[in-house]
Amino acid sequence: MPTQSPVPNPQASAKGDVELLERLARARTDLLAQVSRRIVGQTDVLDGILTAVFSGGHALLVGVPGLAKTLMVQTVAETLDLQFSRIQFTPDLMPSDITGTEIIDEDKSTGKRSFRFVPGPVFANIVLADEVNRTPPKTQAALLQAMQEHQVTAAGQTHPLPGPFFVLATQNPIEQEGTYPLPEAQLDRFMFELRVGYPSREEEERIVTATTGDQGAAVTPALSAGDVLAMQHLVRRIPVGEALVQRAVGLVRATRPADADAPAFVREYVTWGAGPRASQYLVLGAKARAALDGRPMADFDDLRVVAPLVLAHRVVINFAAEAAGRSAADLVEQLVREVRW
Repeated sequence: MPTQSPVPNPQASAKGDVELLERLARARTDLLAQVSRRIVGQTDVLDGILTAVFSGGHALLVGVPGLAKTLMVQTVAETLDLQFSRIQFTPDLMPSDITGTEIIDEDKSTGKRSFRFVPGPVFANIVLADEVNRTPPKTQAALLQAMQEHQVTAAGQTHPLPGPFFVLATQNPIEQEGTYPLPEAQLDRFMFELRVGYPSREEEERIVTATTGDQGAAVTPALSAGDVLAMQHLVRRIPVGEALVQRAVGLVRATRPADADAPAFVREYVTWGAGPRASQYLVLGAKARAALDGRPMADFDDLRVVAPLVLAHRVVINFAAEAAGRSAADLVEQLVREVRW
């Protein structure tokens, strides 16, 4: 006689979510404390990385050399106890160099040969794509499939990537010679664009003091891969009101110059606005920010904070904007500022 499946207990499930939410909020504090042993300042960037990670999205870090972008990503991976892989993107990098390749194995006892797939460095939990705009479009396209589908295809076979999976890419904004600018289709796959700025004078003095000694700072894992996956699902379960969804969609539609709700400065300076994926990431980012703060529901403040990170790299400006000295980030900031929250 078949046994009956247990009936789900909504109260028990809700209690479990509350406990997991509290644990996530504590973990955020612990994670930032661990990372601060190696990274001085950059709290907003680190918060952005954690928000992207627990949303299940990818992030693009833009900043000049020497601002510890690589160390930042590596340290976050260690504190989350996730497998880390760094790929240095160069003009001669081929798709198989990151996805992996098939090799011929020979059985010495029988002499029989067979193909065996050797995974590339993209098979990790956190992949640092260093200077991603230095590699040709063909290799960028291979990374694009991994980012979007969480799998790679080699020799006609599809291989799933481990979960959780994140791509944190870096890009140098001042050196563009010999680079291959990321196409809009690939930029759209990044949930956030995080601008890494110079440290303050006090922070720079602390950096110099900490990094010119003989001892390095060790970090202790605060979560595991299983914890991260569970908390990603928790973020998805964070409720949002209909008004927040409407505001997120309205904000994205206001970046499109052909839309009736677009303000005059958008129509004047923008060629293409953000697509529907931006609306999804706005809501997910607001949910993750609320969860990291220990709050059971996202609000307009969460949406306002993540909006510039989601929208700036999705807005394509025209020549009039360049002539007027306006940037996409500048236009997005004005749009967010003028919205009636």
